[in-house]
Amino acid sequence: MVVHIVMFKFKDENKESNIKETKLKLEALVDKINELKSIEVGVNFTDSDRAFDLSLYSTFDSKEDLKAYAIHPAHLEVVEFIKSVTSESKVVDYIN
Repeated sequence: MVVHIVMFKFKDENKESNIKETKLKLEALVDKINELKSIEVGVNFTDSDRAFDLSLYSTFDSKEDLKAYAIHPAHLEVVEFIKSVTSESKVVDYIN
């Protein structure tokens, strides 16, 4: 199983509504992309300078499935929105 984790810091403008919208958009991908086996999206509650605002934990059967997800039109549409409302992101991919 391949695990794909992404963390996002959001811009201050409309931060709360953009976090909620991003969460909904990401969670909807599981019904649109067959290669995406599971997705969990969490909103941070910790008040720390080190904290990110939202995290994504998703799973795939293979590296090839992760690659297919990365270029899927539904995913790219969400990525475009996320890039417009975030200031920073970090990613890690690994085999579990």
